[in-house]
This record gives sequence, C-alpha cells and structure tokens, in this order.
Amino acid sequence: MRIAVAVTNDIVTDQRVARTCDALLEDGHDVLLIGRVLPDSKPISRPYRVCRMRLLFRRSALFYAEYNIRLFLRLLFVRADMFYANDTDTLLAAYCAARVRGKKVFFDAHEMFPEVPELTARPRIKRIWERIERCVVPRVDGAVTVCRSIADIYRDKYGVEMGVVRNVPKQRLLQQPCPSEPPTILYQGAVNIGRGIDQIIDAMEFLPEMRFVVAGDGDEYEKMRAYAASKPWGERIEFLGRLTPEELHRLTPTATIGACLLDNMGLNYYYSLPNRIGDFVAAGVPLLATDFPEIRRVIASYGVGTLVGEERGEALAELIRKAVADWHMLSVDERQRRMEAASRDLSWENDKKVLIEAVDKLMNR
Repeated sequence: MRIAVAVTNDIVTDQRVARTCDALLEDGHDVLLIGRVLPDSKPISRPYRVCRMRLLFRRSALFYAEYNIRLFLRLLFVRADMFYANDTDTLLAAYCAARVRGKKVFFDAHEMFPEVPELTARPRIKRIWERIERCVVPRVDGAVTVCRSIADIYRDKYGVEMGVVRNVPKQRLLQQPCPSEPPTILYQGAVNIGRGIDQIIDAMEFLPEMRFVVAGDGDEYEKMRAYAASKPWGERIEFLGRLTPEELHRLTPTATIGACLLDNMGLNYYYSLPNRIGDFVAAGVPLLATDFPEIRRVIASYGVGTLVGEERGEALAELIRKAVADWHMLSVDERQRRMEAASRDLSWENDKKVLIEAVDKLMNR
C-alpha cells in the first residue's frame, strides 16, 4: 500500500515515528511522512518521502486548527491507500480525508492525548479532544497503542481492539556503559510539565559529587533552565537542548543513572512506558524511575533500576546515591545479564510484528 503517515512534530527527533516508517518501508509499502518544519528544525534525510509543512502558528488551539486544516487539504490530493494518524491531534484530519476519498485510516495512539498534563487543568479544551476521540476512534479501520493498560481503557471506552506496540528501541548490540566523571544523572526526552526535572534539580543540592544533564527540549525548557541557574549548585546542571537520535546514542552510555520521573498528572503519565526506559536499558544504564504500573513491570521483572515514590529533596538525593551504590555492588556479569534480558524484551523487533500484522490485515479487507 501507499501510506501517508501524519505527525504534528518536526519529525527529526521522533524515534517512534521513524521506527514505524522504517517498518512499513521494510514491509514493502510506499511511505510518505508528513510533519512540520520549525525555525530551528534540522535537515532530514530518510529512505522514504518526507513533507514538512511550515505553519503560521506554533502552539495553542490555533496551531492544532491550522495543522489539521492543512493536513486535511494535503491528504485530499496525495497518492495514498491509507492514512496513518499518529496521536489524536492528527486523527480528525486523517479520518475526514479518508472518508472523503474512500481510504483506510489507521490510528497509532502514542499516549492518552486528552489526559496529557497540559490538558488536565483545561477541562473545556480537554472535552473537545474527548469528543473527537469519541466520534472518530470507534470508526477507524485499525489501531495500536503503547501499552496494554491504555489499550484496555480504549477498548472499554470505545469498543475498539488495539494492538500493543511499545515505545522501545530497535534491537542493537547492548552498549557497554562508559560513565563519565563526575557521576552523571541523565534525563533525555521532552522537557514538559510533570517530568520530574525540577525534583532532580532540587535533589542536586545534596549530591555535590554528581552532575545532572538534561538532553531534550519542550514547553518547560527555558523555565527549567532558569530554575537550575537560580540555584547555587546550578553549575553542576547542564541543558543540552534537542539532540538527534545519533547524538543521544553517543551520550546515553556516559550516564551513571538514567532518570524517568513523572508526576501523577493523569492517566496518560500513570500508564506510560516512555522511550527512554528502553534507551537506557539498551545503553546498559540503570534506571531511576517513578513507581507507575508499566514502568514497574519492567524494573521489577529485570532488576534494572530503582523505583521512586514520594521522595523529594534530600530523601530523593539519598535514594539516588543508594541506587548507584546498589547497582555497582552487583558483579559486572550480573549487570550485563540483567540488561541483556531486559533489552531482548524491550526490542522494536518484537513489537513491530504487531504493527505490521495490523497494517497487513487492512490490506486483505
């Protein structure tokens, strides 16, 4: 099939979308990826066609309205047999265009979009996205999401069966960690509300022997950078901005411990399994992660990190220090064994089979 894949970001750093398009291409499909271009967007080269739209608006309701209108108009004229919507914010345009043209529409829910923290405090806007899902999700031709918990919720709400395609990296040789000096706590990913970055900044007061590195960008980036700079220990905190996947692959093994702390700001965070969980495992870096169901399942199954509850400030610092010490009390062979077992499970090669089966099933209808 010819498949038009839509996403609202600028494509470069979205590893899930890149893996999806690669899998579709390998399965013999003709892929067109549609995103947007920002003033600071980096050049992109992919083995499939890429279209990035330059929009007037960058955020708020005006952005989503403009993007969906532009996407709808573009999909009316592209050569495609199926429209692949990444997340709810591309779903309305993809569905409407598919119905006008008699094409198939596929939904890939990277998260429970109406439950993102940015919407939980804005009930009116949240209800709009919920109405869109309620109208469209039951009518899609196929769907996947990132974990069983979210799949179960969508089934109960909308009666749609969704395959589970987790946010996990492509299989690669387990990297040998090469921790830098001084010991480093690494956060990688979107710098948005509720990501625990401020908690680690506060804990750094009590960790004079460590530094904290933030690799990523987002709505809270400048706020978090200013907050870190306001602290006397701010010189031990570094913000690197948005990195390419290749740059992240070089950076991640240098970390002593990888941070994945989330505030309980709705079901979207509570049931998430972020990309960085698999990325840290693939780099042989132990995890410091919030005790939420999908994250707990990984850490409890393979013993590759430490779960965090309500600890803050000095208590969080002591937990970090203990997590590092406990990890290094294990033998090198035992650390390797645990990471290898987790890496075999958290592998895109496992999960992409679910995606390909769901897409191929549509071809036979």
